[in-house]
Amino acid sequence: MGIRELTAAWPVVRQLRDGDRLGLGRAAQSRQQVNLKPRTAEADEVVKSICPYCAVGCGQRIFVKDGEITQIEGDPDSPISRGRLCPKGAASRNLVQSPMREYKVKYRRPYSTEWEELDLDAAMDMIADRVIKTRDETWEDKMQTEQDEAKLHRTQGFAHLGGATLDNEENYLIKKFFTGAMGAVQIENQARI
Repeated sequence: MGIRELTAAWPVVRQLRDGDRLGLGRAAQSRQQVNLKPRTAEADEVVKSICPYCAVGCGQRIFVKDGEITQIEGDPDSPISRGRLCPKGAASRNLVQSPMREYKVKYRRPYSTEWEELDLDAAMDMIADRVIKTRDETWEDKMQTEQDEAKLHRTQGFAHLGGATLDNEENYLIKKFFTGAMGAVQIENQARI
């Protein structure tokens, strides 16, 4: 490349020559940028969704090409977020397409150093059996006080910590189930807002 080409490629010269005095248009583009297109331009479809990370419920526009997510942006039609997404919401594509995503239930037996794959139904049965066993072993029906006997009907053998994506209705049902049906005392939610 000669001196003339180098000078013509200099941004200040391009600003003056091309009439882009503020350097906001073509003068600010490099040769590599000229042919770039946004990932959204070639999408087959745009699907509206809601971000799964917290209880805010920001609207998302998910751009899909050949069955794969190419981009996630905020939905400007959403009355909640008005087109904005936090960094986690914008990166939520990794929830679906990350090469590190687990697709099977993993279980490590006590004292084992290896993970094994379990069937989802077997894992759910294992959890249910352990919750029921713990409830039976730690159940407190009544407590003797100095004056009389106090009814407890509770267990302190397990607790529940809800995730931040739970809405009010889900939290209500979880609270009813764990306190009413299971007798748990420690129920909490991990809200991030």
